[in-house]
Parts: sequence; structure tokens; C-alpha cells
Amino acid sequence: MILRVAIALGPVVALTASGLDADLPPGWLLALVVVVSSGHAFLPESGLGTFGMLLVLAWWGLGPVAEAGAPPASILLAAAGLVVAHCAAIVAAYGPGDLPLDRGLVVTWVRRCAVAATAGPVIWFVAVAVEDRPEPAGVWVAALVAATVAAVVASAMFVIEEEEVDR
Repeated sequence: MILRVAIALGPVVALTASGLDADLPPGWLLALVVVVSSGHAFLPESGLGTFGMLLVLAWWGLGPVAEAGAPPASILLAAAGLVVAHCAAIVAAYGPGDLPLDRGLVVTWVRRCAVAATAGPVIWFVAVAVEDRPEPAGVWVAALVAATVAAVVASAMFVIEEEEVDR
């Protein structure tokens, strides 16, 4: 039950967090996110979660907060709401709604999500720190290379040996 509530409320919290620094989203968008997130709570393995989170990201990226310049601190609340909803949906998708939660599974995913959630404050801090500085030439290429290397290294760290899969 707690997982389903987190799935349903995470994107709604993320969307309405923009009201702390700018205008609240229009009623139709809020209603759409509530409906999509509620549907995702009942069907956590569906694509509804992706759609709901894309709606939230579009509001933050294209709405009045985006026009303000520096990212406001309220974006950290939005990021936390999306991470919580996503992680709750992952755990809920492991089985039917009435299946008791395995403690080891929950602990594993809480740890993983806590690590993932650290990216939000780090990125926000860097964005605020470099806001008024000019872009050096090639910064986007360097960022793309760094992200690609990080993805390859992370993938290599979690390779499952074929013998383990066969068991």
C-alpha cells in the first residue's frame, strides 16, 4: 500500500514543487498527472510512469521555472519525488499487489535509490555554481565523453558472468 501511494504522489509532488518558486501548473496538467500517476500505481510495470514523469519534466523544462534562469532549490524536491516514485514502482513491479515485500529486496532498492538521489543535489550545486560563467569551448563534448565513460564503467562493474545466469 505504501509503495502504491508513493508511486501516485511522487510525480504530483514533483509537479507542484514548482509552485514554491513560480506559478503552479495549470489545473488540466495537474489533473492529467494525477490520473496517469494513479494508473501507474495500479500498474507499476506499465509505461504510465514514463509518461507521467515526462509530463513533469516538460513542465519544469518548458514552464515558468525554466525562464527564471538559475535552477531553484525546489527542483530538489521535484527530483526527490520522481526518484521515490520510480523506485517504489520498481519494487512494486516485482509481484502482485498482495505479495508481501521481501526485506532484502526493499533494502537493496532503498540503497540503490539513495545513491541515485544524490545526483540531484550534486547537479543542482554545479548548475548554480556555474550559472554566470561563460561556456568554455567544447564543454558539451567533454560532458558527453565523461557521461559515456561513466556509463561504460558502471556497466562493466555490474556484468553478470554467464555461469551465474545459468544457475
